[in-house]
Formats: sequence, C-alpha cells, structure tokens
Amino acid sequence: MTALPDIEFAIDTTTGLVSPARRVESPNCDDRPDPGDISLVLVHGISLPPGEFGTGAVEALFTNTLDFDAHPYYAEIRGLEVSSHLLIARDGELTQFVPLTKRAWHAGASRFRGRERLNDCAIGIELEGTDESPYTDEQYAVLTAAITAIMAAYPAIDARSVAAHSDVSPGRKTDPGPAFDWRRLYDGLPDAADA
Repeated sequence: MTALPDIEFAIDTTTGLVSPARRVESPNCDDRPDPGDISLVLVHGISLPPGEFGTGAVEALFTNTLDFDAHPYYAEIRGLEVSSHLLIARDGELTQFVPLTKRAWHAGASRFRGRERLNDCAIGIELEGTDESPYTDEQYAVLTAAITAIMAAYPAIDARSVAAHSDVSPGRKTDPGPAFDWRRLYDGLPDAADA
C-alpha cells in the first residue's frame, strides 16, 4: 500500500466552508433552527446508479439536475430533494454542497440518543460507495481529516458524536454498511480512546 500524504482541512466557522474542497452549491438546504447546535456527524454511503461510481449522478441529484429518465433505478427516487454537506469520491476528492452552518437534507426521519430531526444538528458526509464494496484508502484518509477538522471547529463533536446513517434510521437505512471499517476511522480520530 502506498503511503498517503497527510491531509489537513480548515473550517471557517463563520461561513461554514471547508478548505480545500471543491464547492458545488445545492439548493437543498435551509437555516438550522439553532445555528449554535452542531453536535453530530453522520456518515453515509451513496452511489448512483447503485454500485456505479464516478457517474456524476450524485452531484446531479444534490443539485436537482438529475435526469430521472436516464436510468431505470431513478424512477424510485424521482423528485427527491436531498443533499449532504460533504461528498468524498472514491479517489478522495472532497466536494462541499452545503455550508456546515446550514441544514443539509440528508438524515430524513431520524433518531439518535433520544433526539429526533437530526438534520437540525448534524453534519452529513457522504462516501461514494455501497454497503458491500470496501471503501478506498483515499476515502478513509479524507474522512478522518475532515472529521478531525470538524471536531476542532465544533467542540460539541467528539468521536462519540460520529454515527452511521443506519444508526439513526434503523430499518430504513443501511449505509455506510458492513463494508465500512469503523475501527479504522476511530483509530485516526484525536479522541479515539474515548469512543
């Protein structure tokens, strides 16, 4: 395995922008009810069409430009308006769709530790992948660096505040799935021993 370079991200807590990240604006967001309540990171997995990578369809979905007639699967998600704060492609490219200070529409009906409506307080990070396909070294490196920067910018978030979409929507969602190596992620976070 080739050693990956150290990756560092900076977060401007005034604008909610992550640097360096490619920026693509999604209209699928709104104001958080309490702008000071950013206390959870949700890790997701996504590919469109399912199992296909690098198609550009995830970006199109998040920007409401997906051609729903382009693939039979898209009939199931026709009209869906969703987004995520961040997307990490298979090669590790980080794209930001929504400022961290805004509410992205990624969690849906959700509950965690007695709290509901987790879009209100969560930062959503999508990994391009499937439940069964191993995620890439580049994705783990970028995810770990991004969450480390998020933890530094938002003190309410620690390793115990990082959860899977499946944790907050059990029975409805399964991502990022059994292929995701949680220990690998936690081992790279600053307070992993406390997780």
